[in-house]
Parts: sequence; C-alpha cells; structure tokens
Amino acid sequence: MSSLILPCIDLMDGKVVQLVQGKEKALEGDAPLVMLEKFAGFPEIQVIDLDAALGRGANDAIVETLCANARCRVGGGVRSVHRAQTLLDQGACKIIVGTSAFTATGPNKPFLEDLAAKIGPERILLALDSKNGRIVIKGWQEATNFTAEEIINSLEPYCRGFLCTYVDKEGMMQGTDIGWFTRLRAALPETHELTAAGGVTTLDDVRALRSINIHTALGMAIYTGRLDLAELRAML
Repeated sequence: MSSLILPCIDLMDGKVVQLVQGKEKALEGDAPLVMLEKFAGFPEIQVIDLDAALGRGANDAIVETLCANARCRVGGGVRSVHRAQTLLDQGACKIIVGTSAFTATGPNKPFLEDLAAKIGPERILLALDSKNGRIVIKGWQEATNFTAEEIINSLEPYCRGFLCTYVDKEGMMQGTDIGWFTRLRAALPETHELTAAGGVTTLDDVRALRSINIHTALGMAIYTGRLDLAELRAML
C-alpha cells in the first residue's frame, strides 16, 4: 500500500482546533463537516478527541458523524476495551491507543493483550508520542522513563501500526526529525504501518517520509495554508 497522507481533525469543546505541543490553542478550524468537505479526496482522516484524551468529556456525536461520512482512524481517551469498542461501533476503522498502553516502566501488557484479544490487533494503532526523547502520556503532560526505540518492538504483537508524534516540534511549523522516524521505520517489519506526526511542515518533509514508506498525519501545516491540499492530493 502506498503511504497515506492523513489530514487531522482534532476536537475540543465541540470545535476543530489545532494546539501547539498539546497545550496552547493556536487556531480553530471550520465546523467538523466543513473540514471533512475540504479533506475530500483523501482516503482516510485522523480524528483525535482531545477532551477524551484529557479526561474531560468526549465529542462522541461529532466523531460518529465524521465516521459516517469518511473513513476515520480515531483516538483520544481509549483507556478501556469498552471505549475502544464504542469507537468502533461509532464507525471508526481503526483505534489509536496512547496513555493506557503504558505503565511507568513500560508497556501495559495485560491491557494490550485484552484489547488485542477483544477487537483484534489489525484494528489497533499504538501512539508513541515523544518529547525530549522520552515517551509522554496523559495528553503529553507526563513523561515516562523510556524511549520509542526501546519499546517499539515489544509492542508489535498487539497492533498493526504506530502513530509516532515528535512532540518537540508539534504545531510549531519548524520541520520535524526525519532521522527519528527513519530509525523507527527501520525497526519495524513491513507488516506494521508507521504514521509520522509533529512538525511536518513542507512538501519535502512529506516526500521524505513517503519515500521510506511512512504515512504522514498533517495538522497545523494544512490549517494555516502552509501546505496546499490540492498539491497534497496530487501526490496521492
């Protein structure tokens, strides 16, 4: 399968937003369905419920509407098998799991084994969000003591792919760390997809990642117009 380009819809308080490093709200997009119209022609959309991720409610009705109108991979607040199943029932094609996949010392294997057994690893993407070299969890508010490189192989049995976010550059429009993504891709078998997020700013960034079979999840660069949707569609 050729590498996907995934426009992102991040939801907070019922609105489409873009944050800088998961903290400061930089801008609001159009209404969710209007954004979906703008993203027509992309085979898949990435939807993150930031309220659910931060443990302060959820935007379930919007997520369900988006999933009814496009193929969506959905994350945010998946802390139980029930929550994962709910998102699948709402129409998500894949579930993105972050915080609950980890304990303070490494992978949360009992949870991951249960999740994979109940919904199938082929429907699970695990989020490896890295800041200052360490995996961060709980809406990027808490750092663990391990790196993505150290644990990615031990997580392979529970999923079919990874969403890897370079938080250091998230939303900053300053480029990303292609080398980090290259190392992670090299560590994975071809059976597992890898999606890069965080700081992907230019067409050259997208091309570099696609050339090594990495999907790109795009937020700030398309919301600010730095990346042109027509040019991105042409790459597909």
